[in-house]
Amino acid sequence: MKYRRRVFFTDKQKSEIWDRWQRGESMNSIGRGFDRSSSSIYPLLARTGGIRPPDRVRSRLALTLIDREEISRGLRAKMSLRSIARSLKRSASTISREVRRNGGSAQYRATQSEAAAWERTQRPKRCKLAGNTYLCGAISAKLIRKWSPQQIAGWLMREHPDDEDKRISHETIYRSLFIQTRGVLKKELLAHLRATRAIRRSRHATMKRSGVGRFNDAVSIRDRPAEVEDRAVPGHWEGDLIAGSGNSFIATLVERNTRYVMLAKVGNKDSHSVIQALIKQSRKLPKELYKSLTWDRGTEMAGHKKFTLATKIDVYLCEPHSPWQRGSNENTNRLLRQYFPKGTDLSIHSQAKLSAIARQLNERPRMTLGYETPAERFNACVASIS
Repeated sequence: MKYRRRVFFTDKQKSEIWDRWQRGESMNSIGRGFDRSSSSIYPLLARTGGIRPPDRVRSRLALTLIDREEISRGLRAKMSLRSIARSLKRSASTISREVRRNGGSAQYRATQSEAAAWERTQRPKRCKLAGNTYLCGAISAKLIRKWSPQQIAGWLMREHPDDEDKRISHETIYRSLFIQTRGVLKKELLAHLRATRAIRRSRHATMKRSGVGRFNDAVSIRDRPAEVEDRAVPGHWEGDLIAGSGNSFIATLVERNTRYVMLAKVGNKDSHSVIQALIKQSRKLPKELYKSLTWDRGTEMAGHKKFTLATKIDVYLCEPHSPWQRGSNENTNRLLRQYFPKGTDLSIHSQAKLSAIARQLNERPRMTLGYETPAERFNACVASIS
């Protein structure tokens, strides 16, 4: 059997690989550019969890290779360390430490000393989480509750506005999870992230969703009132279905102003089942907080006029293949996949279980709400109409 020779990427090639990965290219695409398979690209990216390591730079105050060659020549010429220091405009102690740590006057070599200095600079900066038991404990607890690193960072900032030691960026949390050499957060916590990848994917990578069925008997989203568009008034909802195996579905609803989430158990995708489930769910809310519903043009909403007749709630339907017109709901569905992975049977979940999951989602702080929770915002709306 003929084996392909192992290929080592140059620094320039590694930089190009990272550039392409950060632009959102797949490993297969990157590999083709180097006439290699994706398995040749993965080890390079996985070494730091898919997070590009910072470029190594030398301090402007550090000795250079030219300085070290000057030291080597001075030692061979039997010059004193103070004389060498004066010629380089350095302190004598700097030259003394350099010579002493690299074998002394008799064994000092410029090239070897330069390589050793470069190797010593690889020592990583101590991570802020290292030794900080409060931060490690708080982050671990929130990750287990399925909070995102960004939500955790925002919550810490809100809880400790004047204590820098109890705040941390979401990027540092991601790095501590994906770069295990830091040794501060356990790898098992990765399973609680929404995207359970072994390495972190570029934020520029796209997720595409194909359109669903359509029908013409619809009130277009273009006819929706201005107060719905600017999210200024609560009571306007977006909805959709998420699908599971065995023809199982869950109806998801999110309020545009507060991002409050409700989930409804649906027996089937047919219009009658969906409409009945939505009517039942709508009766749990004050009419002041359920004025309109925006849905896509899936065939499950073919009976939308029956829903409006039964509830007095206006229904607006998106244009075909335009999921971004229900942006809040699309984002919510992505969050819910953390609880309902694709390919699993959704019919096993009771309405009580769905309500518990919705409650947990509503108790997460949201960046778009200034790190308040949807529950806090929604409860304030309920109180205002009481």
